[in-house]
Amino acid sequence: MQARTRRWLAAVLAAVLAFTPAALRAQPPAPRLATLARGINFTNWFRFPPNQTDSQFADYIDDATLATLHRVGFTFVRLAVQPELMLNGSGRPDRHRLGLLVAAITRIERQGLAVMVGWHPQTWHLDTSPAEQQELQDLWGALAQRMTRLDPGRTFPEVLNEPVFDKNEAAWEALQEKVLARIRAALPLATVVLTGNNWGSIDGLVGLHPVADGNVVYSFHSYDPTVLTTLASFEPNLDHAALTHLPFPVEGAHACDAAESSTTQQRTRDVAAWYCSEHWNDAKVGEMVGRAAEWGKRNNAAVVAGEFGASDQLPPPTRLAWIGAMRRACEAEGIGWALWGYDDSMGFDIHPDRHPRRPLDPALLSALGLAGHA
Repeated sequence: MQARTRRWLAAVLAAVLAFTPAALRAQPPAPRLATLARGINFTNWFRFPPNQTDSQFADYIDDATLATLHRVGFTFVRLAVQPELMLNGSGRPDRHRLGLLVAAITRIERQGLAVMVGWHPQTWHLDTSPAEQQELQDLWGALAQRMTRLDPGRTFPEVLNEPVFDKNEAAWEALQEKVLARIRAALPLATVVLTGNNWGSIDGLVGLHPVADGNVVYSFHSYDPTVLTTLASFEPNLDHAALTHLPFPVEGAHACDAAESSTTQQRTRDVAAWYCSEHWNDAKVGEMVGRAAEWGKRNNAAVVAGEFGASDQLPPPTRLAWIGAMRRACEAEGIGWALWGYDDSMGFDIHPDRHPRRPLDPALLSALGLAGHA
């Protein structure tokens, strides 16, 4: 009896220990999560800017545009920042440019929008460079100090955009926790955005071990199926014009006939046939997003879709059908989202330096569930 009792107690203790981390891990306050409901990425304000002048960094997006985005129903901006632009000639944080960045965040928030801000490196090789890993930590240390006067309920530091660390989850998790500690030292009340490796994908998210800190949100990005949404940009030698004939949703045995018949290139035909064999539709998009949602529920962790979008080279009905399916899948799971982007061809493709007063596409707003606000 005593042996059986000991085994029973050991089993109960093991179950409790297995359950406790997720059960005790708090989530950020509900009002903060509500501010991350509907987002838009700004991709060229502090990343690949048309020019690198103080004027560009100060007023690339004007107050009228910000007010319009808030009015139509967006709740937050995800602000992409190229860290190389925030370092001086000695590789140290540039105090002046960091000040311009904080001023931009302040101006966005004054228009009623929350801001998720994070580094989008272009030349760093964080997987293999300890020096660049240190630059990441130092930049966050410097920026976080300047963010102390911002509203922690509306300002969301994001550690890093799309870390790679392919098949090296442990190294990424160790670096992410170091950066989180640097941010937390200056911003103890901030809700910090974390992500998994493998380009911040859903696969990276579901392989991530949640941190003990409960005041965090976990981000994933999804453009799947990329054969459709990016017209297979990962393979430059394909006939990408033919791929614009791919359908979404995929319905019927002959759904891809138009794509396959519009090219003589066999590789493109094979890619099109493979895409249609996957039978992408609203339900499949829902299953994909459901993997991220299930990870969040299992770990009592808040999840947000930090990026999604589709090429404007697709026919509008196809493009809008996928964007709508992705948006609905996120909302069905209670997951906030951010379209990539305001100034990118995967989204609205409005470039303030070229056409500052172009209106928001009403059809795209409708796919995002925002038509009633326009």
